Amino acid sequence: MEGFFLLVFLALGGSALAGSVKIINQGNEALVETLGKYNGKKLEPGLNFVTPFLDRLVYQGTVREQVLDIPPQQCITRDNVSITVDAVVYWRIMDLEKAYYKVQNLQLAMENMVRTQIRAEIGQMELDETFTARSQINEILLRDLDIATDPWGVKVTRVELRDIIPSKAVQDSMELQMASERKKRAAILASEGERDAAVNTAKGKAEAQILDAEAMKKTTILEAEAQQQAIVLKAQAERQQQVLKAQATSEALQIIAKTLKTDPSAREALQFLLAQNYLEMGVKIGSSDSSKVMFMDPRSIPATFEGIRSIVEQEKLH
Repeated sequence: MEGFFLLVFLALGGSALAGSVKIINQGNEALVETLGKYNGKKLEPGLNFVTPFLDRLVYQGTVREQVLDIPPQQCITRDNVSITVDAVVYWRIMDLEKAYYKVQNLQLAMENMVRTQIRAEIGQMELDETFTARSQINEILLRDLDIATDPWGVKVTRVELRDIIPSKAVQDSMELQMASERKKRAAILASEGERDAAVNTAKGKAEAQILDAEAMKKTTILEAEAQQQAIVLKAQAERQQQVLKAQATSEALQIIAKTLKTDPSAREALQFLLAQNYLEMGVKIGSSDSSKVMFMDPRSIPATFEGIRSIVEQEKLH
């Protein structure tokens, strides 16, 4: 009989000893109640001991970051458009005691909280804003959810809206609108292209006309300058020719005068030549700019010679 009690005692003792040893995995924590009351005893990762029959491990949870997948739900925008939105929430338990004792089902409570916040934020925006302000919605949800879950000992680290899907009727309407917008843009681009082409053509014609006018102006100026230079050169050439003729005539007269002085018989020959060329000389003298009428007696050779020389000297001066 005593052996039986010894066996029972040993069995109970072994069972109590085995129940007092608790091993907590890395990244987890556990809460222990003593006689049904929590006294702040928390088990850390590793080997832990509790009092047999008095202490009881009531909850073990992870303090690592967790992912909460929010399934698609119907939301109504401010302009009364029905859309389907789903999201994903990253969170972690910061205080295991609050997570267990402040709310009965933490994950379910968080899921309902996220659903409510998403519907509230989507309801404040129009349909177009929900597509362009996704990052803004994520930031607002993160801030609001972090504040709402703080009493539960939870830290929300990130919120991401994944898909925002309008209803089929809204999608069809959006496709029609996009098609009309594309046609409108194509028409605008085509008209702008035609306008630019017309402007470029007009500019090209104007520039061509300006270039033609400038070329014509330069050509006219060059022609005028060439004509002016030709006139000047021609005048200079004629004047030089007249000067050379006058010089030749003067030299010839000097030779004749010298001959008349040295050879008396040359007077008769000169008188004959003067009489022969009298008419021709008169015509030439009469055609000059400073025309003069001269009456000459061929027999008066010295007087004739002096008159011719004076006329030649006047021509040289002119």
